[in-house]
Amino acid sequence: MIQIGIVGCGVIGNRLAAAVAEHDQYELAAACDLDADRAASLAADHGTDRTQTTTDHASLVERDDLDAVYVGVPPLAHREVVADALAADRHVICEKPIAADAETGRELVGLAEETDRVTAVNLPFRYTPGFVRLREAVAAGDIGDPRRVELRFRFPEWPREWQDVAWLESREQGGPLREVGTHFLFGVQELFGPIETVSADVGYSGPETYEDDVVGSFRVDGVRGTIDLLCDHEGEEENAITVVGDEASLSLTAWYRLVRNRGREDEETLVDERGDTVSALLTEFAGAVEGEGGDLVSFAEATRVQEVLDAIHASDGDRVRPGGSGREK
Repeated sequence: MIQIGIVGCGVIGNRLAAAVAEHDQYELAAACDLDADRAASLAADHGTDRTQTTTDHASLVERDDLDAVYVGVPPLAHREVVADALAADRHVICEKPIAADAETGRELVGLAEETDRVTAVNLPFRYTPGFVRLREAVAAGDIGDPRRVELRFRFPEWPREWQDVAWLESREQGGPLREVGTHFLFGVQELFGPIETVSADVGYSGPETYEDDVVGSFRVDGVRGTIDLLCDHEGEEENAITVVGDEASLSLTAWYRLVRNRGREDEETLVDERGDTVSALLTEFAGAVEGEGGDLVSFAEATRVQEVLDAIHASDGDRVRPGGSGREK
């Protein structure tokens, strides 16, 4: 039984805790949050009578009975918590994004490489049935030669009503690109490999606040891509990744619904199930901890996504190579 501690007891931390409670390979050993009541509430809802709570992550990671730590704190705090957990010889699952910026992500990659502990980032498209089907179909040539990959986001309100945390408004560590775009840029790299260049015109909601208007393009493995994001408007929330081929197109919408289109009169829903991606992550992580391998998103993979996000913010209309290797005029 893997004894896991959760650092960060917000919405996502509670989702992870609920999955741990249902998983036969894990037990929730401890919960940590700066708000003691939130830690106690999570432990009461999803723990056992042995689950301990604290407001100090350093004391949690040093517990003798702990095997692994889930890091669900805001991005700026990822480095400290991950570093302390690895120094205490704990396995680590880190919430996306890997960090608030790619430089910090690369530091975490280095720390992970210095240890034999299992590390992973929670990017659930790796296990989402609709995205897995999309990836397999594109690789098999089911849509013919890929011509375009399109990312579209609409957020009538940011942060969303259920996201009651101020840091999501900040340009430093919040915003819809980090919070949602991370998933879809990871999806692009799952489909086609590392994104080579990006160019974007980015508008912001205020001097120190989140991006609310992005129109951009990117190139990946010979395929051109577009990104179109708009916040704070009338309408419905949307998120989609569409791959257009010369024979058909595939769109993953609302996180999980996969639709194939061969023309105006030929649209077919291929997948319409969410899947239990958190349980899948925990199963793969347990396999890796037990030395049996595991299909996990590495710190390095997540950092490559953050390099793209950094490049989008830095572009100012120029074409930028993610990872800091320069601009193309």
